[in-house]
Amino acid sequence: MPKKAKSVFVCQECGFESPKWTGQCPVCRAWNSFVEENVTERDPDDVRRRGSASGADQRAGRSARAQRLPDIRSGQTTRMDTGIGELNRVLGGGLVKGSLTLISGEPGIGKSTIIIQAASHISRTAGPVLYVSGEESEEQIKMRADRVCSGDLSNLFVASETDIDAVIPLIDSIEPAFLVIDSIQTMFTEDLDSAPGSVSQVRACGNILMNIGKGRNIPVFIVAHVTKSGELAGPKIVEHMVDTVLHFSGERNQDLRILRANKNRFGTTSEIGAFEMREEGLAEVENLSASFLDGLGGSEDGAAATAVYEGTRPLMLEIQALTSTTTMGFPRRTAIGIDNSRLAMIVAVLEKKAGLNLVNRDIYVNVVGGLRPESTSADLAVALAIWSDEKKQRLPGELVIVGEVGLTGELRPVQNADKLIKEADRMGFRYMILPERSRERSREKTSGLRLIGAETVRDAIAAAEKLAGKVDR
Repeated sequence: MPKKAKSVFVCQECGFESPKWTGQCPVCRAWNSFVEENVTERDPDDVRRRGSASGADQRAGRSARAQRLPDIRSGQTTRMDTGIGELNRVLGGGLVKGSLTLISGEPGIGKSTIIIQAASHISRTAGPVLYVSGEESEEQIKMRADRVCSGDLSNLFVASETDIDAVIPLIDSIEPAFLVIDSIQTMFTEDLDSAPGSVSQVRACGNILMNIGKGRNIPVFIVAHVTKSGELAGPKIVEHMVDTVLHFSGERNQDLRILRANKNRFGTTSEIGAFEMREEGLAEVENLSASFLDGLGGSEDGAAATAVYEGTRPLMLEIQALTSTTTMGFPRRTAIGIDNSRLAMIVAVLEKKAGLNLVNRDIYVNVVGGLRPESTSADLAVALAIWSDEKKQRLPGELVIVGEVGLTGELRPVQNADKLIKEADRMGFRYMILPERSRERSREKTSGLRLIGAETVRDAIAAAEKLAGKVDR
């Protein structure tokens, strides 16, 4: 039986609850973020039973059950194919039954498109699929499905609903093999008086969906909004609750889209998948390195090719750098795709250890294609791109540069160097500058790639200067 409702003030940024209003959140330090919400406490047994399997599991007073670990069947053999190879790669090989996957991204980036494409394939191969949308009508979803999906869609069920309590009877009647909620910010439960999208509603609906997925062994895809800064909107507890957190990124005025796994209990984190937005939907990009290097030919100063290892795949990227005389008292250090603090460190090493005078120079660095590599193997390419533009020395288009730069100016070995060398050889590069220790440890046999080892940044610059003389001017 419901208890008496109580009023609490909830921070809309981090979810912190306070019995009274305050101007600044003591946890996240956000100003004017507290909103009063009425919370009705329900019977704990009733809340725990919601969304769970029917029958014996719904009886009050059920006892917990433990199994011996060797007797539990591994979920690795029961992955569900989404029909999209790049999505399967990011998920770790496919959807795991009973898993919760949270996908976020900017509006219009392609979240609903990739989900409806995956849902149409699963509906033809695994069983019924229920697509619940709180943002679009059934007609709008039908229009998108007609444009991006093909084949029989008779097993794909669509509902335009925002009440999570009304979704549960639909699940009981359809018994879907895959459930999609688009989006969690539009869903609400009548147990709470707060508005949809509030911290309390997102947290409560997320808990109900977790009970549905785990209790019925149904994979659940949850779409989430992002804030102005690109972070997931809503309380952080939802990210801890789900099994996988995916983020869709890319420029809406460009075709390339990158899907990255920020959290994955069933696969590799920081795995990425590449897609191209077309009129008929999202298409997989087979040769991602070629798309990032499109236009690199050694014809301009300040351009350098590098190799990074993202998830389980090596990638070739183009680094561009521009230096100019500063017009202000303090020179600017601006980077897109590279951490600004790391750029400042590389510039300091170039000044002190390589003798490059950059004290009155504005420096701009860009990773072409919009990717933000997490690997430090691009440090040396950033340093040589800055040197190339500052000294007007064009680097050969057939040169690739990898290496981590230390504060003492030494080059530290990079992880998965053999795989990076293999990818550079496959892409047709002729020269690679890399740390000497990585060159010594390499066991990769190359056909046309010459490995040039360097101990320090100064050695790498000397090697690049020698190769730059071979550029046809």
